[in-house]
Amino acid sequence: MTADVEDSPVRPTDSPPRGEENGSDQVRHGVARRFAAWARDEAAHVPLPAEGMTRARFRALYRLGRSDLALARLAEGHLDAVAILDELGGPAPEAGRRWGVWAAQPPGPGLTATLDDEGRWRLDGLKQYCSGAHSCTDALVTAATGDGWRLFAARVDGPGTATVPGTWPAIGMAGSDTPDVTFTAVPAAPVGENGDYVERPGFTHGGIGVAACWLGGARSVADTLLAGARRRTPDAHTAAHLGAVDVLLNAAETVLWQAADEIDADPLDLLDGGTPRALRVRALVERVCADVMDHVGRATGAGPLCHDERHARTVADLTVYIRQHHAERDLATLGHLIAEAEAEAEAEAEAEAEDVGEGQGSGEKAGGAGPVPADPGARRPQ
Repeated sequence: MTADVEDSPVRPTDSPPRGEENGSDQVRHGVARRFAAWARDEAAHVPLPAEGMTRARFRALYRLGRSDLALARLAEGHLDAVAILDELGGPAPEAGRRWGVWAAQPPGPGLTATLDDEGRWRLDGLKQYCSGAHSCTDALVTAATGDGWRLFAARVDGPGTATVPGTWPAIGMAGSDTPDVTFTAVPAAPVGENGDYVERPGFTHGGIGVAACWLGGARSVADTLLAGARRRTPDAHTAAHLGAVDVLLNAAETVLWQAADEIDADPLDLLDGGTPRALRVRALVERVCADVMDHVGRATGAGPLCHDERHARTVADLTVYIRQHHAERDLATLGHLIAEAEAEAEAEAEAEAEDVGEGQGSGEKAGGAGPVPADPGARRPQ
């Protein structure tokens, strides 16, 4: 499989004949070129997460989302791969390479990793939802081993990989180029041990990075409404929608920046706040994105969707992109975490009360009246 950029022409089998390219292909090629330029010129300047500059990282992803959601999807994957390799001690990415993270595990055929006779890992099978399939040079992929799931680094711009035609006919996020990819005896290097990919602290940090892209897309949708308000004084109906959008976006942005600061304050997630934090931020941002699209659509009508190509594409892209949030499944996971935490807190409180009661009882038996504070006023509220 060859990369979809200027220095690596698209294989004839992967594209229609010249002059028969459809709109989605044109979008994909355009995004691929912008991704290559971004990876060459800007990627190295984005800081890693949990090293004191997570807010700057999220701002970079937010800006990408506001500019081009499909590009943001590919850039986020590259940045996530670089962060994973750093966190799990994988090989340092070479300059000029473009990485993706292909870790979706939907039902159906999957990818397997086996050791050959010389003790080298090989990947075989099918990987679904491979964003940047024609433009990435390398990818981190999850594959089944005899002992469970493991993450592997593999080159995907050479022999052994091929996209499956017709597996990404999407309109929304067409430019993210996310078809299925087959692997045949592709050499791979393990990154971390079994399970490390999802068990590391950075897994939840990366999930919030995706939400930063979503939120940038929502801000882009809102820009259409704001542009109209600059051209003419909005009526009461439009002003109400504009106010609602402002509240939603500012609230979500505040939560996003706070999450970045919390990550930097506890980079190794020693307080176990990473999972609930990521679930909350992603759920909030997903809801805000949906509500912003609804408000803007109600305020502006069909006009921008029919006559403003950039706005229409952003709405279509964002509608698909936020479906990476697992909706009620993620909310249920968060609800179970909250219930477990409440039960543990109640059990601890009951145990502490019992300890206090036993201590007081022992004091009464030994001294008849129990311990007395040195300052009789110490228990009074000040």
